[in-house]
Amino acid sequence: MEGEADVFERRARVPAVIREVRGDLAYGPPLSLRHGRRSIGMLGQVVPALAVLVVAVLTADIVVLGQMAGERGPETVAVRRPAERAPAGRAVPTGVPTGVPAVPPTAVPAAPPAVAPLTGTREASLFVVAHRPLSSAVVARAARIKGVRAIERADAAEVVLDGKRVHALGVDPSTFRAYTPRPTARSDRLWQNVAAGEIAVSFVLGNDGGMELGKVVTSGGRSLRVGAYATMGMGAVDAVVSRRTARELGIPENNALVISAPRADPARIRAALLEILPSGSQVVPVDPVYAPSSGGAGSSPAFLTAAQVRTALTAAAGKIGRPYVWGAEGPDAFDCSGLVQWAYAQAGVRLPRVTHQQFVAGPQVPLAEAQPGDLLFWRHDPTNPGYVSHVAIYWGDGKMLHAPRTGDVVKLVPVTTRNFAGAVRVSPQAAALVP
Repeated sequence: MEGEADVFERRARVPAVIREVRGDLAYGPPLSLRHGRRSIGMLGQVVPALAVLVVAVLTADIVVLGQMAGERGPETVAVRRPAERAPAGRAVPTGVPTGVPAVPPTAVPAAPPAVAPLTGTREASLFVVAHRPLSSAVVARAARIKGVRAIERADAAEVVLDGKRVHALGVDPSTFRAYTPRPTARSDRLWQNVAAGEIAVSFVLGNDGGMELGKVVTSGGRSLRVGAYATMGMGAVDAVVSRRTARELGIPENNALVISAPRADPARIRAALLEILPSGSQVVPVDPVYAPSSGGAGSSPAFLTAAQVRTALTAAAGKIGRPYVWGAEGPDAFDCSGLVQWAYAQAGVRLPRVTHQQFVAGPQVPLAEAQPGDLLFWRHDPTNPGYVSHVAIYWGDGKMLHAPRTGDVVKLVPVTTRNFAGAVRVSPQAAALVP
């Protein structure tokens, strides 16, 4: 088990890694971040333009997440030293059940709940999100599906932090930690910080989205300190908070599940879950894989037509100079995968929203054989080196179109190979099969 000293040694290396990543992607002078985008200041205010991942509006303040999936891999955790938690309403002392009102001592602030030690880890296989709380009866039926070994309840919503749309989970640090990659699960300080009211964010959100380690971010009148960089092994989960903090942010309760079904067929488990979940629920694999469409023995996947490639490239090139904004899907601002999805939609091609899902939207091809319209991917996240975190569109002649990060703009630049993950030739049929 890694010691706290190891954790902080890696934390000390994070700024250097960030500078290297930024240097790799900094192809030109940064321009204005905002481009006609309204700032959202109210606590948990509804996001006006819902992504395809969003499944429903629960209240006037929160948008429920639709798809959250990702790749697991070795992970390095960067953790800040804990700070005193700024009170945001009444605290719930240790030992008081969730939802039971309690009055904290007037002289001494209530201590954050203790985090149980890690006793083992579980494989996170599928992620479930519903538009309303999932009852205990539904969870019990899910647990009886053959192949399901464990279920963790969570709270899921898209919230607005510092004006950015962030996919957040409210979790019990003592139990949820077992479903994360091993180094994340083992970091006691990370989960103590989460229990104390801080927020753990993915490296991609911290670096590309501008939420640096130790920064205080806001959602309306609620302030949260970024307490750790640690990808949770579920690609579209941008941030994790305690369930107590989730209540303060207005995140709905018990509308998400993490399913552990090691060695089981994810497609079979997914189908069984959809039979018992409320209508409109979504079930996505944590580790999506490329699934070629079945067109008979010896058949080859169908790719984009020349006209579709021209349309997608023209659409993306028409957005050169538009700002990168975390979570933006166009038409005036984009993040990396948002630009890709939007450009191909103009050609009538449905692509998944998240980078790691776009990575399985077709077969991989050698970079030397890349053609205009292929997608290029990188693994820039040092907290989870196996996670695909950035995507670009191959333009041809050794150049690519992409939206790099916060403070930068959509641009056409030479292809770089540092941390390169692979090139993918888009197959509309395969892309449509990605949950």
